[in-house]
Amino acid sequence: MNKSKLYHLTTLAMALSFALPVTAFSQNQSPAPPGANEPVQAPSAVDPTTSDGSDATKPSRIDTGFMKEAAMGGMAEVELGRIALQNAGSDEVRRFGQQMIDDHGKANEELKSLAKMEGVTLPTQLDAKHVRDVQRMQKLTGGQFDRDYMRMMLEDHHKDIKAFTDEGFRGDDPEVKGFALRQLPTLNGHLVVVKQTLSALEGSGGRTSESAVRPEAPGRSDRPQQ
Repeated sequence: MNKSKLYHLTTLAMALSFALPVTAFSQNQSPAPPGANEPVQAPSAVDPTTSDGSDATKPSRIDTGFMKEAAMGGMAEVELGRIALQNAGSDEVRRFGQQMIDDHGKANEELKSLAKMEGVTLPTQLDAKHVRDVQRMQKLTGGQFDRDYMRMMLEDHHKDIKAFTDEGFRGDDPEVKGFALRQLPTLNGHLVVVKQTLSALEGSGGRTSESAVRPEAPGRSDRPQQ
């Protein structure tokens, strides 16, 4: 055998020796499991539930509690305003009573629409505490009614402004927070009128006395009427 043929046979043998391990590796390699080559989907960025498992699309307990308390207080303000129209002894108090009917009545309707949208059931009747307030004020007339009513309005509006401010800045639901913040200018305006009217009624020279902050207990209506 000449050198040329020997060279070609040697080259062919070396090529086959390299090809055989690669072929064997390809035959022994197990097939990929179904779906292995499919792209992996990233988890959704929006989780419809909160950390405690509640539905994040619904108002929180804080928002729901605020809405129910606001509805209860609004109904009471309207009812007491109606009583003021009948029992008040001064035109200023009667005008304020009408303002309560108008402003809180409007806010109550807005709150009802919001509650319906949010799926929250609001109270439709006054609770026992507010019923007692209404019944007590129904028994008073003239100057006695004016003083007790405006004292009650002073305390109520201090509480309302705090509750609406807390909800507006610390609530969870943007719609409920917006409602609370929209009512604050009206509530602050009411408070200004209450302080002015009460100061005039009590003759305190434009200053509200400390006793005006707390309304008299039921049955303490023995002072002479003006």
